[in-house]
Order: sequence, then structure tokens, then C-alpha cells
Amino acid sequence: MDACDEKMYFIIIENPAFSIKHTNDGHICYIQESRYMSRLSRSETLEELPVILMGSCFDKDLNVNHLKSVTAKEAELLEALGQDSERLKWYLERDALGTALGLTKDTPVTVEMEGKWLRGIVRYVGRMTEPKYPDPIVGTFFGIELQGEDRGKGLSDGTYLSKTLFSCKRDCGVFAPFSRVKPVVSKPKVVSKCLTFPADQPSPQPSPQQAHHQPLSTGDRVTFFMDEDIRHGMVMDLEKKEDRTLVIISTDRDEKITIPLESVIKGELLQYEPEPMETDKVIMPMEEVHPLGLGVDSLVEVTLAIGPGYGTIRWIGTLPGQKGTYAGLELEDGYTGVSDGTFKDHRFFSCVPRQGLFVKLLSCRPDSRFQGAAANQNERASANVLKERQPVRSPGALPSSPIASEQVERMLIGRMKGIQGHINSCYMDSALFSLFSCSSVLDSLLFKSTEPRDAPIQSTLLHDIVNPLRSKGFVEGRHIMKLRQQLQELGYCHTFTTEEKDPEEFLTLIMHHIFCLDPLLKLSAGGKVQESYCYQIFLDNNHSLVLPTVQQLLEHSFHNAALKMAEVPSCLILQMPRFGKKFKMFQKIIPSLELDITDLLSEGPQQCVLCGQLANEECVECFRDPVFSRTGFKVFCRTCSSQVHSHPERLSHGPSPLQLPEGYPVPTALRAPPPAPPRERLELFAVLCIETSHYVSFIKHGPNSTDWIFFDSMADRQGERDGFNIPQVEACPEVGMYLDMSPAEMANQVPRDMKGVAKRLFCDAYMYLYQSTSMSLYR
Repeated sequence: MDACDEKMYFIIIENPAFSIKHTNDGHICYIQESRYMSRLSRSETLEELPVILMGSCFDKDLNVNHLKSVTAKEAELLEALGQDSERLKWYLERDALGTALGLTKDTPVTVEMEGKWLRGIVRYVGRMTEPKYPDPIVGTFFGIELQGEDRGKGLSDGTYLSKTLFSCKRDCGVFAPFSRVKPVVSKPKVVSKCLTFPADQPSPQPSPQQAHHQPLSTGDRVTFFMDEDIRHGMVMDLEKKEDRTLVIISTDRDEKITIPLESVIKGELLQYEPEPMETDKVIMPMEEVHPLGLGVDSLVEVTLAIGPGYGTIRWIGTLPGQKGTYAGLELEDGYTGVSDGTFKDHRFFSCVPRQGLFVKLLSCRPDSRFQGAAANQNERASANVLKERQPVRSPGALPSSPIASEQVERMLIGRMKGIQGHINSCYMDSALFSLFSCSSVLDSLLFKSTEPRDAPIQSTLLHDIVNPLRSKGFVEGRHIMKLRQQLQELGYCHTFTTEEKDPEEFLTLIMHHIFCLDPLLKLSAGGKVQESYCYQIFLDNNHSLVLPTVQQLLEHSFHNAALKMAEVPSCLILQMPRFGKKFKMFQKIIPSLELDITDLLSEGPQQCVLCGQLANEECVECFRDPVFSRTGFKVFCRTCSSQVHSHPERLSHGPSPLQLPEGYPVPTALRAPPPAPPRERLELFAVLCIETSHYVSFIKHGPNSTDWIFFDSMADRQGERDGFNIPQVEACPEVGMYLDMSPAEMANQVPRDMKGVAKRLFCDAYMYLYQSTSMSLYR
């Protein structure tokens, strides 16, 4: 199951003055478990940890001796306490914290109010608000219904901020942290799935018939029966109705149902376990079954650099060193692959050389050329097989294909096309249009596993925005507002429905905090790998660039920061060098339709800039040497490096060796040099621009120099206060004319005299989006 990295939580038990200012003992902090394990693997002993303090998004290096580990549930209980000093006090009360972990709904308790202890019953355990960005958790509170003579002494009816967390009579409810709650009869200090009994009474083992009588709580996984089918889901709430207890369940089929308690079994009992399968047929984890039932020998379609490609699935399973489920395809004649069925010297299936291709299983779609009656019959048969294995989403849950270049004029060009803007939404409109109209590079966001609380956001993005955009060419503004309201209601930001944001803020929130997508960019710096979703280009004051290309800007930025890419990104999002939204560093930036990142990779074969043979050394001092080229990384074979650095002006240079992949053939006296290594290139597919705080976007939708469109979600308006915005998409082939100009010709262009909307692309660029047509299939 694809999910976020687990987090490890700590409480600060000692905070020397020089460590963190304005932070007290008792503050909660956390670190990604993967990051912790990475640190641990590089050092036998850890002295410091780069933790993130609650309420902050920045790392702080803390001495491990000043931290004590707590579980996520303990951290949530402690976060409900208002002061750091109070957290530390109650953390040290280990018995009280342990008892609180064992408190469940319907537990008789006493709760402290204004110095008095009142009797009640726990009716709710959980958060009262959603975590606010960037915090991953929020405090756990206990909702208590007061009983007997203490009724009417409370402050609530179970509602908080207009949200009903439990139901009771007016002034009979209390919300309190664990420090003010005590069980009437102490319960075990660990959470138990079985009924508890007094100490003097034995605890019988529940029989299968008694299993459904185990106490249920919000969030429990359950098994239930419906239409003679065994199904699973999660408890959302319980309610009393006519002396019966009803369970509200969110099913694994994205349905919300209410059924009697006696029809529910706690836990995932009776779960289907698949029969062992031959490894040459299918090796497929249950959570990664293809939603349309595609399997071995299915005819499928994938998106290649040249457009749709067709082939047959010959193998499904896991690949060495790769996460997730992959499909091995044998492509049809006329399409070029990269394999003969082998991957890293392991054979998974057989086909003729360069006819095989390994892609993510979810990148495959049924062959659109055979979507007739036979295909529908196969689809129904596949659906029956899937139904026996596990509940899945309906085929409608899959994203539509991106709009092809030949369909752009018919589907997108015109007024009331694209995404309709509404109340400062242009940053979101432009970002979503850029990512999803004509590209599928981030389609994994639309069908990957999500936390239950984030599922409505994914559903809105898929069903109300992406699919209508791709099938009808238009998205109403109310759907964007719905997405913004969902983001705001979940506590990510309280101004999402009113204020303008930056595209990178929105994209990072969607990719990282909601869908937990693996970082798009992995950078190598000083032997350490840093991860990011966007890359901000920074330049020093020594550059000589006047009319730069995006390629030059990226190379200069990497050179200044001593960075390399640890791997080829499937999608690269670049922010142009600016000072805020108003002050541009360059009057014009020339778009690079392709980014050659070969020399930006930390590992991989590279070509000598002089002779074209396999390079062995790199010289950072030669970066700006005009003898070779105006800019760019300079790599040499040993022979050329020796000749270049024998010049008196370069004697002080210190070339460094390049890293080659393990096992890469190195030429010797008896071995001929290998062929020139291939270049790694990314292609431009969208540009976001800003002028006077208004975002628009350009899309490169096809291979021709004139295949450009311009999108503005608020191009015009109908009516005044009660009117609406009119979005517009227009073709802008004039962009190709300017891209064909020499740098000297381009420098002489007066922005206000440039034809059409070209000026906005060259002068107002804010963010460039590039994709790898090969790596996007693997991510």
C-alpha cells in the first residue's frame, strides 16, 4: 500500500538555552521514520536528530539525550494539553498516560471541571479540529456525557464549532484532555480488542458468534455482510435509534452505509487469501490489483514519447529495487522498447530485443482500439474476478486520457473553455490546467491510496475537475471552490476560499501533505540526498547572463549550490529567479523546449565535451571558460582533461573523478570504448506566468513549434457583482516564431510590440514544468 512515511514522535525533556529559543521542555517534535533510518544507517551512534517542532516546518538539530520517544497516540494525547510544562508533567506520569490509552467509548469515568469531579461516560475519543498546516497531528480529547446528579453541569451538547462529535442533552457534555479524566474502574493500560472483566472474574475467550459484540470505536476496521457478500470498511460513527445500535461505515468501495451492530464483526475476519500463483504468471499484491482487471495477456495502451503505444502484458510483479507493481509489456511492431524482457540482468519474460518495456501497472489502460462488445465482455469478466478478490472502485474512478494534440482545437480552443476562475483562484486554475489538460505525468495522484479523510479531495480532483476538463474541455468555477473549501475545512489553511496563494504552495500541499507522493526531485549535495517537489533557481551576483535560457539558469544554479540530481525526475518543476511576484531578475527568459540533464546527474555515463568519448573527470573551474562554451558543466575523458589542464591558465584547476554505474564497461587496451552514452532529456509541457498578481499558463501540447495554447481562467467577465468570470483558451502559434529567433534577434524584441500573447511567456514566466516521457511510466 502506497502511503506516507510513518513519523516518529518525541517530547523534549531537556532544552538547554543554546538549543532552541522560545521552546520549553515538554514540546512535541517529530521526524520522518525513513529519514531517521537513513541517518541510522550512516552512523553507528546518533548524537543529533533533525526534528521538526510542532507549529513549525523547519528542521532543528537536537541532541538525542534531550528527547524521549512517544507513540503517535501518546503524542496526540499530550498535544491536547495547553502548555509545554503540563505536557512534560503528564508525560512523566506514565501510569496516567497508559490508562488514557486504554479509555474507549462507553467507559464510565469522572471528569474534572472547575476543581470538582463529575461522573460521566465517554462518548467520543478523538480530535476536535483538524491539524493545521504544517502539523501532522492535533490533540486527542475525550467527549463525556455527564450522568446522574451531574447532568446539566456541562458546557456542551456534544457539538464543537458547529460539528457534532457526539449527541447528548444541552449542558450535559464536556470535552476534556486525558489529564482531567479518570476511569471509575481502571481499565488495562493498553488498547484491547476484547471485552474487559473485573479482576475477580475470568475473561472468557469470545467465540466467533460473540465477535460482533466486541466494543467498536470510530476508526475500527470491521467486516460485515451485505447481499450475501463479505465486505470490509471503517467505522465512522455509532448511533442509537429505537433501542438499537447502528454502525455508520465507510466501505472499501467508497460508500457510506448504516447497518445494525449485530451485522458487524470487529476486525478484518474471513478475509480472502489468494491461491499461490506461478511466478511466471502473476505476482500481484492484493492492494495493487488493476482497477479494470488487466492481467497477463491483456491488450493494453500506454503513453509513450510519440503518443499512444500498444502492446500485450507478458508479466506482472515486482522489480528489484523498485516499489509497487509493474507490468512487463511486449510492444507491437512499430514501437520501440528498451528491453528483451530482462531488467537488471533478471529475466521476467521473453521477447525480441528492444520490444519489451517495464511500466507501472497503473500506467496501463485497456487498448482503446478494441473497446467494442468483446472488450466490454472481457471487462465484465475481469470485474467478476476482481470482485472475488477485493472491493475496488468502479471503472469511472479512473482518470480520462489527456487531451491529445490533434483534439486541442476541437475541445479546448474558445471562450468558456478550460477552468473557470472565481475569487482569487487563478493560481489554482493555472496549476491544475497545466498539470492535467494535456499531460498525464502526475496522474498517479488521482488513483493512489489516500487517508480516509483526504479521499473527498481526491474524488473532487478526479471526478469534478480532471475528468470534465479532459472530456468536455471545461470545468465550472464551483468545482474549484469545492476543492478549496475541502482544503480549508481540513485545516490546511483558513484562507483557501478567499485569498490568493502561490502555485508552489498549493502543489506542495497536494503532493506532499494530502497524497503523500514521493518527492519529485532528489538532489545530491556533499554525499547527502535532499528531496523536494519544486526547485527554486538561485543565482549569485557573478553570472554574466543577460538573455538566458532555462537550461543555462538551471546549470548556473546547480553549479553555484554544488548540486547534482540523484536520479532522473519524472516531473521537474522549476521556479524562475525573481524577488517576489513583482521584481524580475531578467527582462526575458528563453524557454528551453528540452532540458539536457545528463551533466546534472550525480551518476551515469557522460560524454567528453571535446571528443565525445566516455568522460572520466569533471572540472567545476572550467564551468565559465568561454573556450569550450559560454556556460555548462565541463566533463572530459582522461586524455582531453590532461591536455586542457596543461594550459598555464588551468594548471590550478582540480578536476574530480566522475562516478560510473557499477559494472559499466571501461575501455582498456584490450577493450574498445563503449558507444557514446545516451543523453537524458526532459521535455517542456507547461509554463505558468504572472503579471500584476494574476496567473495564466501556456501549454506545449504537440511536437510542432506552433503547438502552443494560452489559458486565462479570468479572461473576461459577464456582469458585475453577481456576474461570473469567462475562462478562455486560445492558440498562440506566434510563440514558435520567437523561439526560432537567434539570441541577438530575441534581445532586440520590444515586449510591448511582440505579437499575440508571446510577451507574457518570455517576460512573465514564473514556473516551468518539464516531464520525462520515459520515467513518468515508472513513477
